[in-house]
Amino acid sequence: MGLACLTISAGAAFAAEDEEDAPAKPAVPNIYVDLRTTYASIPAGTLGLGFGTTSLSTALEALAVRRGVTPSNGVPAAKSIAVDLPLTVDVNDRVSLYGGASGSATDIGGGWSTFDITSWNIGVQADLYRQDGGSFPTITLQSTLTQSVPNEQGMTNSFNNILEFDYALDEDETRGWLAGVQHTYTTIASPFASIRPNTILYAGGYYQWPSNWKFTGRLGVQSFGGAQLAGRTLAESFTQPILRLDLDRMDDNDNRLFGITAQIAWMPKPSYQLTLRTPLYAVRN
Repeated sequence: MGLACLTISAGAAFAAEDEEDAPAKPAVPNIYVDLRTTYASIPAGTLGLGFGTTSLSTALEALAVRRGVTPSNGVPAAKSIAVDLPLTVDVNDRVSLYGGASGSATDIGGGWSTFDITSWNIGVQADLYRQDGGSFPTITLQSTLTQSVPNEQGMTNSFNNILEFDYALDEDETRGWLAGVQHTYTTIASPFASIRPNTILYAGGYYQWPSNWKFTGRLGVQSFGGAQLAGRTLAESFTQPILRLDLDRMDDNDNRLFGITAQIAWMPKPSYQLTLRTPLYAVRN
């Protein structure tokens, strides 16, 4: 939050200097619920890991500990449907604040559970530097804190940070290269369980057509330190490739209208994830 305040202050200072020359800006920021619906198929012996899957992973981690998964056979294979409902405010074109709840239903072999609220989250996304036609890429930091519910034995807290570099190849920023790192640190409210950090290093690129359809691809390596319960292995450590493909429909002001994301993560067996992103705008500039 301190980072967001500094970024907003810096943006306001630059805006004041160029007030006479700058075009008129909307008085009200974008306000919307960034609705995301995710279906995931996860192999046995691991958790719901990958790009931006903090709420799904948090729900499965807490579920495994609360249900007393036996260390001898580890985490069973799972299917999950998760819905994220973060209320998002685009303070300006550099800073977004968000927070909300997530719910999920899971099948770990005995049929689907009831759909329940399983976590809440708050976060900030900020452009620390903008390329704006220069030779140095845009640098974006996104930080999210997620906590599982209810607040009881086995509750998890997850802190997810993504630092991404975006080098645009044209003035309109419709095509370019990406590179970044995602780091996730998780704690469990249990003296008998622990989860080691998960890190993803990736590179990719994007292209946006004149019709405002945008394709983004990211290919990387995911390294997970494993999870333990009662001193024995709950989920194995691994270092394996991960692939994410995004197709988004944007408007003329680069607001997302619709998006679909497909992800394959080898852990070491492949895990599949499909996400539909349908923002519900209260205010859209």
